[in-house]
Amino acid sequence: MRRALGLLAALVLAPLSMAGLPPTESGAYTVETIASGLEHPWSLAFLPDGRMLVTERPGRLRVIGRDGKPGAPVTGVPEVYASGQGGLLDVALDPGFAGNRLIYLSYAEAGDNGLAGTAVARARLVERDGKASLQQLKVIFRQQPKTPGGNHFGSRLAFAPDGKLFVTLGERQQRDHAQKLEMTLGKVIRIAPDGSVPADNPFRTRQGALPQIWSYGHRNPQAAAINPASGKLWIVEHGARGGDEVNVPLAGRNYGWPVITYGRDYTGFKIGEGTAKPGMEQPIYYWDPSIAPSGMAFYTGNRYPGWRGSLLVGALKDQMLVRLSLDGERIVAEERLLTDLKQRIRDVRQGPDGWVYLLTDEDDGKVLRVRGR
Repeated sequence: MRRALGLLAALVLAPLSMAGLPPTESGAYTVETIASGLEHPWSLAFLPDGRMLVTERPGRLRVIGRDGKPGAPVTGVPEVYASGQGGLLDVALDPGFAGNRLIYLSYAEAGDNGLAGTAVARARLVERDGKASLQQLKVIFRQQPKTPGGNHFGSRLAFAPDGKLFVTLGERQQRDHAQKLEMTLGKVIRIAPDGSVPADNPFRTRQGALPQIWSYGHRNPQAAAINPASGKLWIVEHGARGGDEVNVPLAGRNYGWPVITYGRDYTGFKIGEGTAKPGMEQPIYYWDPSIAPSGMAFYTGNRYPGWRGSLLVGALKDQMLVRLSLDGERIVAEERLLTDLKQRIRDVRQGPDGWVYLLTDEDDGKVLRVRGR
């Protein structure tokens, strides 16, 4: 199985005890708990002053102070469909946040008759008298169509260097819909910050196709980031039983799901036609068996020797942080970290201080910081 192109020695780390006990150390790194008491936190975004915005899947957005204390829930957050994997998902700051205070939220939105789908809203973050609220909220995108069930919503937000917004969308366990261009299930979409369709989108003039679509044939991409070296969007998406993929989605390309995949169904039966087909793209990397990947970040700092330029990916089922070494758009080695943490890693971010921050997807979810001595 083409699973990993090489393994580096794993670093085993343990978290800082909230009781004040010293952290377990291995090699040059420790893990510190920055904030706790969060209910299934899903996404983290740093504010310009070093504070953090964190989403909680049941539908809360919090500002976490530099002292690690979570503030009261931000008011004005849209109502979410909090069921299964659904709820309040990603948060991203507008590239011009320092001047306009705009943030973007992706979330599962309820429809009629128990249906749901991914939506994206934009709002202004207002802070006054120690309280935070969202004002002038506008829904700028809704997945079409809404479908039953509580799984495979995606959904990550990533701003490209040109200011356009990429949104990753799961196929809502409606597999064949990932191949249909008249709907946005199993797609990456590209929109302007106000929700309008860019003039150079690949399907804008194609009859029968939705113009927001950038690429298709995706299963459930729960990680997205812009590669600072190339300016391109990279995503990581869940496979079924195996077949988690790293892809670099290009305009108008078909990434194969469910026609081709390196995974198998949870029953053990084959999915689709095989692992390759003309006209369908190959992943640049995949895992078999699955690690259940989640958030990702490209590391650009200097805090960790040898990490600069690496891709960091969180894992839910395998409860670890994965570091992928890159040579251009090739992944040449994999290092598995935090394997004794025993926490589902939901999001990965590089802080303004150059350290790596993680969210743990637990009832008592935490913000963790990985530090050197």
